[in-house]
Amino acid sequence: MMTAGREGEGGPVPGVEPPGGWSLAAPPEPPPPLSRRVQSSGSRCGSAAARSRRPSAARVPRPAGARISEVGKDLRDRVQPGTEHHHVNQTVALSDRSSLSFKHLQGCPLNFVSEGILLLSQQIMDIVGFLKSQFICHLLICYIFIVSGLIINFIQLFTLILWPINKQLFRKINCRLAYCISSQMVMLLEWWSGTDCTLYTDPESYHKYGKENAIVILNHNFEIDFLCGWNFCERFGVLGSSKVLAKKELSYMPIIGWMWYFLEIVFCKRKWEEDRKTVVQKLLNLRDYPENFWFLIHCEGTRFTEQKHQISMKVAEAKGLPKLKYHLLPRTKGFAVTVQCLRNVVSAVYDSTLNFRNNENPTLLGVLNGKKYHADLYVRRIPLEDVPEDEQECSTWLHKLYQEKDAFQEEYYRTGTYPAVPTVPPRRPWTLLNWLFWALLLLYPLFQLLINMINSGSSLTLASFAFVIIIASVGVRWMIGVTEINKGSTYGNNDSKQKQK
Repeated sequence: MMTAGREGEGGPVPGVEPPGGWSLAAPPEPPPPLSRRVQSSGSRCGSAAARSRRPSAARVPRPAGARISEVGKDLRDRVQPGTEHHHVNQTVALSDRSSLSFKHLQGCPLNFVSEGILLLSQQIMDIVGFLKSQFICHLLICYIFIVSGLIINFIQLFTLILWPINKQLFRKINCRLAYCISSQMVMLLEWWSGTDCTLYTDPESYHKYGKENAIVILNHNFEIDFLCGWNFCERFGVLGSSKVLAKKELSYMPIIGWMWYFLEIVFCKRKWEEDRKTVVQKLLNLRDYPENFWFLIHCEGTRFTEQKHQISMKVAEAKGLPKLKYHLLPRTKGFAVTVQCLRNVVSAVYDSTLNFRNNENPTLLGVLNGKKYHADLYVRRIPLEDVPEDEQECSTWLHKLYQEKDAFQEEYYRTGTYPAVPTVPPRRPWTLLNWLFWALLLLYPLFQLLINMINSGSSLTLASFAFVIIIASVGVRWMIGVTEINKGSTYGNNDSKQKQK
């Protein structure tokens, strides 16, 4: 317990009553009786001289941690938004118009200051989180993505003249141009929403990632699993050259679909009799690709839903295959052909199983709102020599692989972890720098145009601008809707009867 400071240590501020719990200066009268000093709840801050002159009977032994926690609690109760710290005058001005001489804070625990810093940083984070959820921010992000994407698509169109002259140069240029688009999506996941991605893998395999061609098998349970796959590619420097086996409808989508066309992405109609020849030809074209690439494939063919899972398990029962609990039955023909066409070009298969902590159900709209998720990705590196060449044997191998993936998911739901060493690959700055470049390039003319329109005072001009904004918002919402599970394809539903024959 502390009594008031002695005379000469600073007097009270005239006309201002000190806040409760703090004693600024000693009154001129003699010190109060000992009993009052013991019962007092005065300040824990004061001069060392005043403390040394106190009778020992006035001291009440208390743990140091209790004093620190009380000081921190007192700070939290007093320092509210609007509190200002005037270091020049060495005075802390509180919101209740009280003031406290700076020298009376000397000797207080460091936790006093750290509590205030934590409180201030929390308030800043709350403001940033609020801004991330605002429609105007979403509109600006979408504006940058759409305009920059269309500009890049236009540049890609002109690179076609290089194809008959220098095909490899055409490919290298389009890898860089594609990175300018796809990295903006990864930026939203890594920097905007701050989503944590923990990789579980073998340390020996870790050093080979990004240094070899690979086939990446991904489970298809979440709306942003493709984005997490891109994040995996970005961390190891192969995002621009990554390939996918995608449905034909996506090739007509502006920006992403058109970007994929110039990246020689393999599109299919999901009718194997019609797709086989096209898929084989596209895959064979990748054998002389000049950049290291990862070929991402969802062997399940569509996103997991309860309805699709029930239909898929009926097919498994009809074919005498083991049932899966967390995955759909894999489509083996596309995978087998991919292995056959890329053998001796691809070094390994990366079996990747994705999950999110705390039963999170991530969405692209949630990422756009700045919501932070926590992803865990388990990756096993399987040398391609271990994958059978025969199509039927390869099919059997893939079914066994998905049974193992199901067991890994079961263990994750039970223990919250995967059977490997967790690590967080370093986040590269290029996704953020690329987005900042396009933001600086495109936002200035937008604001200049808006100012000119306001100054013109033309109702027709403002109405036209508002109409363009509405159209852009609808377009972005449509693109986001493509990723939503409840609006996913019916692949697996329509042909279920045929599969059971």
